[in-house]
Amino acid sequence: MAVKLRLKRMGSKAKPFYRIIAADSRSKRDGRFLEIVGYYDPIKDASKVKVDEQKALYWLEKGAIPTDTVRNILSKQGIMKKFSESKKSGK
Repeated sequence: MAVKLRLKRMGSKAKPFYRIIAADSRSKRDGRFLEIVGYYDPIKDASKVKVDEQKALYWLEKGAIPTDTVRNILSKQGIMKKFSESKKSGK
């Protein structure tokens, strides 16, 4: 089973709100998922983002592949840097 970290669209029409989830790559965008990792609200002035760092690192270590948008969000939070450092150190 290939796992991806991706966005799940929530919210009403013209007011999107996204959850960052770990899901099987074969499931639908808003379908089944394994775990909620965080959320992203692009409507706020400062684009409110909250990511559970431990959950994100757990799924990345298990081989989850983030989508481009989620990779950008995780990079801005500093999680991708921590993941690459932990890979280099051999943990």
